[in-house]
This record gives sequence, C-alpha cells and structure tokens, in this order.
Amino acid sequence: MNTMQSEGANAQYNKNTLNAQFKKAPSNDLANKSLKYTTVFWFVTTLVGQWFFFYYIMSFYGFSVINDNMQIWNRWEPMGSTPFHAGDFSGNLAFAAHAIGAGIVAFGGALQLIPKVRNMYPRFHKINGYVFLTTVLCLALSGFYLVWIRDSKPLTLSGVGTTINGFLILAFAYFTVRCAINKKIANHREWALRLFLVSNAQWILRVGVFSYMVSGSILGLKPAFGDMFFPLWTFGCFVMPLAMLQLYFYAKRKTSSQLKFVASGLLCVLTLFMIIGMVGFTPFLLLVMSGEPISF
Repeated sequence: MNTMQSEGANAQYNKNTLNAQFKKAPSNDLANKSLKYTTVFWFVTTLVGQWFFFYYIMSFYGFSVINDNMQIWNRWEPMGSTPFHAGDFSGNLAFAAHAIGAGIVAFGGALQLIPKVRNMYPRFHKINGYVFLTTVLCLALSGFYLVWIRDSKPLTLSGVGTTINGFLILAFAYFTVRCAINKKIANHREWALRLFLVSNAQWILRVGVFSYMVSGSILGLKPAFGDMFFPLWTFGCFVMPLAMLQLYFYAKRKTSSQLKFVASGLLCVLTLFMIIGMVGFTPFLLLVMSGEPISF
C-alpha cells in the first residue's frame, strides 16, 4: 500500500514538474525572442544613424580638407567651438584626422557586428577589423593631443571625459585583440562590442543631447544648455551604453525570463530615445552642410 502511494506521489510530482516546464518553455522562448528582436531594432537604428553620420563627416570635413577650405570648420562657433586655427598645421591636421577617423569608425565598425558579414566574408571581417583597430587607436591618440596639447585649458569636464573615453578605447582594443589571438571568440565579440560603443561615444553624446532637447521640449520641460544633464552626459555617453551592454550580456546568459524582458524593455526605450535624438540631429547636420548660418 505504501509502495503504491509512493509511486502515485512520484507520478503526481513528475506530472506537476512537466506541466511547470511546459508553461515555462513558451515564456522563455518569448523572452529570448524579445531580447533578440530588440537587439536587432537597436542595431538597425544605430546602423542608419552611424552611416548618415559618416556621410556628414565625409561631406563636411572630408571635402573641406580636399578643397583646402578647413576654415569652414569654424561654422561651429555658435556652439562655442572653433576647430580651425590659422597657422596651426599640426593642430588642424590632428583635428582632421580625429574627425575623419570618427567617420571611418562609424562606417566600418557597424559592419564588424553583422553576423552574416563575419561568417560569409571572414577575410573582409579580418581586414576591416585591422582598419577599425588602427583607426580607433589614432582616434584616441589624436583626442589626447587635441585636449592636452592643443587646448590651452584641458582641465574641463569635456577634456576629462574625452581622456577617460580615450583610455577606455585603448584598453578595450587591447582585450579585443588579445581574445582574438587566443581564439576566445565569444570574449572577443564582447570586447569588440564594448570597443564599438566607446569608439562612437561622440556620436552617442550628440544624439543624446538632441534627444534631451527634443523630448524635453515635447514634454514642456524647457530644456536649456545650462541644465545638469550636460555635465552628466559628458560621462554618461559612454557609461550608460556600457552598462546597458553589460545588462544585455548578463540577461543573455541567464535563464530568467523576467530579466530578459527587463533588458529588452530597457533597450527598446533607450533605442526610442536614440531615434528621437537622430530625428533632431539630422536636420541640424543638414543645416551645417548647407552653408546656411547656424543659430539657436
């Protein structure tokens, strides 16, 4: 009798376990799909924004160098920036390298993240990776030069933020290469993603600024350039993306459906804010390229 009861209890336990597993499986599947498609949504948005940014950089900075018209850079004076200094050949060259390098990173970096490109064209992925790494190293070094040598007042929030970002680029580039050499492909891809984000921090900074201004105006908050957001975003433009990426890695490794939904939901919200910033940023870049006066 006891044996029969024990077998019945075990059968009921197994039945309950199977039912729980069947109920959990669809939830896990939905959570995984949610995280996957939200990531695709973020990447496609980033790709569009990055490639338009590349077009702007080549149209404005690239052609100004080719046409020996670098004084046009000072169209940014209403924003408090005069990148072109008459007679400063090395400084102007460093700025040109920094700006054009940012365009190359924006175009080539996104290609490194596309799985089909990696799988179908491994040789291109490798060569493009070398170009990307070389460019981001030049980007970091030219940034150090512009802040600590060319700028007469380097100890500003912007200068400190650029310096920290530059050191992150160098560190992440090192770990990206080291993992590739040691054939630790999964780790290599994670470090490459971190490197991609910090290398594009200046684009993220600008998109974030316009997102704040546009969304704040829509909500009636009357955003202004003196707001606390701006000094915080000087560092937030690389800290926040790295934090989001780390949450994505963590959620992807775990089996918790709730964690995956939280990560995908947060990434979706951030992507929507990024779209708002891009919508505001694009007309401004078109204005810069048009030659019309910049005013606020």
